[in-house]
Amino acid sequence: MQNVTLADGIVIRDLATHGERAEAVRIQHELWGEGFSESVPAAMLMVAQKTGGIAAGAFATNGRLLGFVFGITGVQPGHGPFASAPHGPLVHWSDLLAVRAEARGRRLGEALKGYQRDRCRELGVETMFWTFDPFVARNAHLNLARLGARIHEFVEDMYGDSTNSRVHVLGTDRFVAAWPVRDDVAPRDLAPASWHGAVVAASGADDCPEPSDPLPQAEAVVVRVPHDHLAVVEQDLHRARTWYLAVRRAFNHYLARGFRVDGFERSARGDGRYLLSRNP
Repeated sequence: MQNVTLADGIVIRDLATHGERAEAVRIQHELWGEGFSESVPAAMLMVAQKTGGIAAGAFATNGRLLGFVFGITGVQPGHGPFASAPHGPLVHWSDLLAVRAEARGRRLGEALKGYQRDRCRELGVETMFWTFDPFVARNAHLNLARLGARIHEFVEDMYGDSTNSRVHVLGTDRFVAAWPVRDDVAPRDLAPASWHGAVVAASGADDCPEPSDPLPQAEAVVVRVPHDHLAVVEQDLHRARTWYLAVRRAFNHYLARGFRVDGFERSARGDGRYLLSRNP
């Protein structure tokens, strides 16, 4: 695949040298901390590229690596959560997407994902999967509101209860997102009225959650998350954990009862809102 050049001169292309892959490791340490146990080493980035994986970066005009995306390609198994056939189609698991703080707000995450999807199309991949923390509004907005990915499942503490990262102090609950590769997809068109479901985790005057007990019985529910989860963690860890567990409880409860995540939006007050509705 040819390099992609963005309007501001940033070039997206495959990582080509050991130095570039080592810089991707440094970005992981910047974002998740030096002790992050789940970081992917440079050698694995290289090996994955040789076996159908993708490791690509966004490079500034001066050559600085501003962000990168990494994933591995494989055959969809005939059992488990992604079962479809004894020997299923090619799928791609996007394991890491990271953008340096200095380059945020320029939609580089979206551009890197688009490059990754185009590379997957060349390989014959049908679906991309990846995970993200439901408690992080920024990631939910990218994945659901901008890319149009769908929620495949919710997994509690998918990567264990400790990764030695400062951003995972509450746990590693994850949504598994699914994104069709062959066709362009758009976010669901959600009318404003559709957001008037029963509120599961409402944020009060101090942004402290007020979890419903029992959880409301309704055809549509709204689950709120903070605008900046790290700020909540730093200000009051107990309050952040209370909110986190309220969100976990809501997703476990409703998804197990046939609800689906229809979309995500940022409210006027700055927090995030998931809309869940009962699957037809």
